[in-house]
Amino acid sequence: MSAQATFSVERTGRRLRSLENIAACGPLAVSWVTIGGLAGGAFLWYAAVTHAALGPAATDAALIVALALGLAAVFALWYGYAAYFARRADVGLITALRADAPTWAAFAVAALGLVSPIALGSPARLAAIALGLFALGKIGVAARFVPTVRDVLVAFVVTRVAIIIVAELAAIVIAQRPGQHVAESTNPLLAVWGRWDAVHYLDVARRGYYGTDMAFFPLYPALIRLVGGALGNDLIGGLLVSNGALFFGLLFFYKLVEHQYTRSVARRAIFYVSIFPTAVFFSAVYTEALFFALTVASFYYIREHRWLTAGIIGAFASLTRVEGVLLFVPFLIEALASAGNGRAWKPLVATPARAARLLTGGLLIPLGLAAYMATLWVLRGDPLYFSHVQTHWDRRLAPPWASLGHAYRTIAHGVHGHAPALIAGQTIELAFTFLMVAILIAGFKRLPVSFSAYMTLSIIVPMSTSSLMSMPRFALVLFPMFVILALWGARPWVNNVVVAFSLPLLGLFTVFFSDWYWVA
Repeated sequence: MSAQATFSVERTGRRLRSLENIAACGPLAVSWVTIGGLAGGAFLWYAAVTHAALGPAATDAALIVALALGLAAVFALWYGYAAYFARRADVGLITALRADAPTWAAFAVAALGLVSPIALGSPARLAAIALGLFALGKIGVAARFVPTVRDVLVAFVVTRVAIIIVAELAAIVIAQRPGQHVAESTNPLLAVWGRWDAVHYLDVARRGYYGTDMAFFPLYPALIRLVGGALGNDLIGGLLVSNGALFFGLLFFYKLVEHQYTRSVARRAIFYVSIFPTAVFFSAVYTEALFFALTVASFYYIREHRWLTAGIIGAFASLTRVEGVLLFVPFLIEALASAGNGRAWKPLVATPARAARLLTGGLLIPLGLAAYMATLWVLRGDPLYFSHVQTHWDRRLAPPWASLGHAYRTIAHGVHGHAPALIAGQTIELAFTFLMVAILIAGFKRLPVSFSAYMTLSIIVPMSTSSLMSMPRFALVLFPMFVILALWGARPWVNNVVVAFSLPLLGLFTVFFSDWYWVA
């Protein structure tokens, strides 16, 4: 028998086994996927006929073809994803197929507007909702079979629900800080998440860069524009981007810590970062959740020596915040450490393919920053304008100790001027700065060198802006700090101290943020 004939027989055998496995799932599972396939085909047909002038006969023929394509595509995707999930979750293929089948019926939402007698929203909005339900279904199925996803989902839901409740109640019951404030939505339940810097990100998403908005890097507002444009509401788009990024950030953080230490340490780490006093910013229209997710994911792939993936994600991190470029340092440390025997040149010359991945990955990390600098050079003639415009907030490049001196002088000015709010604000920023430095010094030896180096630089850089403004918020994305706390948290009394310190301040800071009082 020829090789071609053998290949054809094997391919036919695989198809028959696939059909047998699908039949073994039962009629209910097949029905769910059929609904999703027909809905996907109907939406595809709608998209085609609205962009092409077709006659009645051609329109009918296009509907039949689109429905057939939708069914074939969804069934193929269902089987392929279930096979992948079965391998990753270590479950049987039939079990994976049955569990995953209902998620595909979410596509029916996208086609619902085509047959509903009442207006349910634009096709783009319905498609976005369908994709959201589809993703939630996938997460639910994964949580059912994978302990890691289940642990992360529990931490995410419990902490986010509590923060949302506190924020909404504070916005309704407690009066806002006196003065004029921007209302990003006429709905107060949504407007509460559009405070302070969120206004800048939403402005960039809506109208592009203007004036001091150039201090804010472009990836996050671009995602707001993408998601918000589909939903018809940028504020909702920003909330989905932030909270979605947080979930996947916690997932990568869990895996990063678990691979380095144990599952119990990973559980504590994701819980501690989720209840940190400034964790409200993870759920607001701020870059914290996206930056956290990108830096942790890049770090995860650095530790796994998947250099190219780490570099691509690192480029997105440096396109989100300038501190993302710091990932180059742990990248370099891990690359050199992978050589072994002290031969630092070995990873670069082992094979041409490995050398290409290493060099490309390393060069990609600063690419996001370089791209934004090039844009500013074109727009303003100043590639460092994002830094120079910080003078609007009284920030400029200075030695780290200058920010400590500035805080001391501000507190002294507040004492002489009888300004307790000013004193309290500066005291909070000083306290969180000392907390970060103290944890770094005390836990330095318990971290891998790449973790310690990244944490050190991530403290020094914001301190080098002549001000400690926003240090409590910068601490939120300092993930090595939470690794140290999670290691110490194996002792019950330390765990109790961390929780007792974090939860009351998280509630207080959430109330402050909700009512337009400056937190960080």
